[in-house]
Amino acid sequence: MAAPEAAAAAAPGLLGVLWLVSVTVSAGPWGAAAAAAGGDETVKCEDLRVGQYFCKDPKINEATQEPVNCTNYTAHASCYPAPNITCKDFSGNETHFTGNEVGFFKTIPCRNVNGYSYRVAVALSLFLGWLGADRFYLGYPALGLLKFCTVGFCGIGSLIDFILISMQIVGPSDGTSYIIDYYGTRLTRLSITNETFRKTQKYP
Repeated sequence: MAAPEAAAAAAPGLLGVLWLVSVTVSAGPWGAAAAAAGGDETVKCEDLRVGQYFCKDPKINEATQEPVNCTNYTAHASCYPAPNITCKDFSGNETHFTGNEVGFFKTIPCRNVNGYSYRVAVALSLFLGWLGADRFYLGYPALGLLKFCTVGFCGIGSLIDFILISMQIVGPSDGTSYIIDYYGTRLTRLSITNETFRKTQKYP
């Protein structure tokens, strides 16, 4: 009979230890994580995953071939969450979307142009480069006059300018970009700075 009595006496102590452990877990980081996981906080629409929304192509200005709302090298495209998606829209309101409402605006890059056409610049460089017409057009009157007086540096300067303009290395003198078809071929310059991520090379 001693064993059952000892077990009955130890039962309250065991229950007390279990209660203390449960309180500690609920108040500790595990309990907080469980509470956060169980919460149903609505996400922002811009935090949706790929496939849960689609963005329309921006409206293109026919004259500049850039988005009509291009400001400071950035434009915005309207994005629509998929049907039956609930998220917080750009105004912070929780909305249940049907696929026809704008949920957020996605930032896209654009370029600053000032009327200089890439096609015109290449054509002038090809046919009238020996007269300096390309440099006059791009806003380099001194170089244009020098090419005119030297017949395009005896043709060598005209060839070099044609290559540089065709590769979009030489652009307008005011620092703006060429007007090129928005969905056409554009040159993207890649540069490496101290902030560029460098992946460690692995050699066999």
